[in-house]
Amino acid sequence: MNFVARHRLLLAAFVLGAISVLGFAPFHLFPLPVATLALLFHLWRHHPHARAGALLGFCFGLGFFLAGVSWVYVSMHDFGAMPMPLAVLATLLFCAVLALFPALAGWLQMYIAHPTSRFAIAAPALWVLLEWARGRVFTGFPWLAFGYSQVPDGPLAGYAPLFGVYGVSLAVALSAGWVLLAWHARGSKRIAWAIAIVAMWGTGYGAKQIEWTQPFGEPLTVSLLQGDIPQEMKFREDRLALTLDTYATLARESSGRLIVLPETALPLFYHDVPRDYLDRLAERARSNGGDILIGLPERAGERDYYNSVLSFGSAPTQTYRKSHLVPFGEFVPLKPMFGGIIAALSIPLSDFSRGAAQQQPLQVAGQRVAVNICYEDAFGEEIIRQLPQATLLVNVSNVAWFGRSIAPYQHLQISQMRALEAGRTMLRATNTGMTAIIDAHGQVVQSLPEFTTAALHGEAQGMQGATPYVRWGNWPALVLIGLMLAVAWLGKRR
Repeated sequence: MNFVARHRLLLAAFVLGAISVLGFAPFHLFPLPVATLALLFHLWRHHPHARAGALLGFCFGLGFFLAGVSWVYVSMHDFGAMPMPLAVLATLLFCAVLALFPALAGWLQMYIAHPTSRFAIAAPALWVLLEWARGRVFTGFPWLAFGYSQVPDGPLAGYAPLFGVYGVSLAVALSAGWVLLAWHARGSKRIAWAIAIVAMWGTGYGAKQIEWTQPFGEPLTVSLLQGDIPQEMKFREDRLALTLDTYATLARESSGRLIVLPETALPLFYHDVPRDYLDRLAERARSNGGDILIGLPERAGERDYYNSVLSFGSAPTQTYRKSHLVPFGEFVPLKPMFGGIIAALSIPLSDFSRGAAQQQPLQVAGQRVAVNICYEDAFGEEIIRQLPQATLLVNVSNVAWFGRSIAPYQHLQISQMRALEAGRTMLRATNTGMTAIIDAHGQVVQSLPEFTTAALHGEAQGMQGATPYVRWGNWPALVLIGLMLAVAWLGKRR
């Protein structure tokens, strides 16, 4: 292949990756990732060399992540005060590292399977295995796993309560492989592959009709507060009084039995917040017959401080401390090596301590609430630690770090997947958006517009029981992937 043709091929893979982002929120073209992945498999099929597979996978991944998560530039440059050239370079390197995972899939798919099984089971299984690995390595970045593209309306979303997001990703990848095989087959083989695709999508649609969990008690009135505090103002001392007044006013006008404030809504350590201020918020919650959840940092001893949510009101004060922290944003990995990076950024509270991995749901407003903070709800296997005991999920976030980008929409879609996996209502209280009530089917029932100061008043139904995913987590999907790769490997050896 000549130089021009080779670079056109790599450019095609890059473009396919970039347009795959349209399958996710806020665009929701859920069949598109199946088509783009099928076309990537087509490129791998026609260029059956490990090096070519890796390069094509890398270009696909680079286009995908540059289009899908380059909003990290906003947090580094606009709010982290990193110089523009350095922020651009850091964003490019971040996306390039993420692109190594599809590159590895492209390389391995050449070695692990005979051509007849490569796209039937091996390449789809490898794709999802490396998605899962991306969600684990260096504390994990599972953003934009292909399974998220199917929430809430895609038929394949029906597999979420069974196998979680990676099970849905596997259904997407298998669909892509089978579309490719159907396209190249003839006669009865084409019909057989088409039937297999229809069966997979039909089964997913059927699974969506199953009620995996049952209502717990009467619907709960809730008030989710969105203060819309600009990130550049959030930690300024001269803005503190206005921030406290904003949330006091919103709380005073709230009628929900459960009131929820966003992550670090009060930019003070818990022990520095005026007692009379917290007493007024607690009294408001008690007058509604319930409780209020407040996101605020909490100091414990001289050196340790936590990103926490505390409850006040009718029930005794309880605390949830964030366990899964964001590298460089909330803790400094390998401090001797990377401490200088944090010193160069203007990120307050950038070295939190980790809360315990196992924490009990908060007993508030007659429900058992599993709280998670911001980025934590990207990890389904961690959310289910408090299930099936918990009857409600609550996510508090501050994605003002990413400005007017698509990140808040993607984060909302992630929360929808968590609700669907767990069979639980998810309440989201955010600083600038997307504040929403999500039902147990992953559907957004109510939401607030972004960048508005308002309270979302509505009802949330507590749920009880356990989906298969709550019982088994990611293990069924991983075992299935392992079996598929074993079958492909044994088939090649024979």
